[in-house]
Amino acid sequence: MAKVGRIKLGSQGLEVSAQGLGCMGMSAFYGAPKPEPDKIALIHHAVQSGVTFLDASDVYGPHTNEILLGKALKGGVREKVELATKFGISVEDGKREIRGDPAYVRAACEASLKRLDVDCIDLYYQHRVDTPVPIEVTVGELKKLVEEGKIKYIGLSEASASTIRRAHAVHPITAVQLEWSLWSRDVEEEIVPTCRELGIGIVPYSPLGRGFFASGTKSTENLTQGDLKYLPRFQPENMEHNKTIFEKVNEMAARKGCSPSQLALAWVHHQGNDVCPIPGTTKMENFNQNIGALSIKLTPEEMAQLESFAAADAVKGDRYGPGIVTWQISETPLLSSWNAP
Repeated sequence: MAKVGRIKLGSQGLEVSAQGLGCMGMSAFYGAPKPEPDKIALIHHAVQSGVTFLDASDVYGPHTNEILLGKALKGGVREKVELATKFGISVEDGKREIRGDPAYVRAACEASLKRLDVDCIDLYYQHRVDTPVPIEVTVGELKKLVEEGKIKYIGLSEASASTIRRAHAVHPITAVQLEWSLWSRDVEEEIVPTCRELGIGIVPYSPLGRGFFASGTKSTENLTQGDLKYLPRFQPENMEHNKTIFEKVNEMAARKGCSPSQLALAWVHHQGNDVCPIPGTTKMENFNQNIGALSIKLTPEEMAQLESFAAADAVKGDRYGPGIVTWQISETPLLSSWNAP
């Protein structure tokens, strides 16, 4: 099994495994959850393999993902991991609301600490930016939580470059989580350079294109309502076009003696030593394959060839459907013009 190294994430001192484990699919969105003992066994296997950067959120489940991790961290495991979770998406009576007001930030953190059964969260992300609330207000409350020892480091997810700059001016941002894969590269123009300028670590989620680079058109089979088939890229008319991307990646992977998912993940790893992708899985064999991506070497020519397969004009369909807040619409009002409710 490939050796999992360590990287420094951001410039505030957080060190994590070079690859993380996205835990969302263990509790939400991708079909029926696996039995709890199997999921805990997978988390323990990950930690023993050197993948110690675990990514959760209070909205996964909702809440059940953090409870699961809390159980998995018992027996001395907590001391071996870098624990990341998120707040910002409130679910009440089945309705979702983005919240970043100080009272909610604090209440969400306290609730996550309780579910995880820990005293401190290593990396606490704002999952989505609350656009009516100045980012300075949200980060100001997070700064207090750092000072109180409830969280160690602050992160943002799906935030624009200007939002990241404004947040970082209030308190150093350690990591930005963003969607980055062979077929989701719009962050490269402004967000990635901004993170690097400010010394902020980069955590790509969905580095396998939500499973597309693992199984192509098969990634939409046996999925329930609310899953991938409702995302634009996975609609039949778009998937028929997009499948050619997978076929080209698959052909190149065969030539290199690896799987297409390993090749796509290796491409993300080659983006730099400040990048820690967090592929998610519920299967031990998939996890082991993902670790294998760390030992795949790509030449500049191979990188360019992969990128040509999934050029922006070659991908049909947006990342998300309407109504999902992403970095493109994450601007918040200026603090100077804001009237607190």
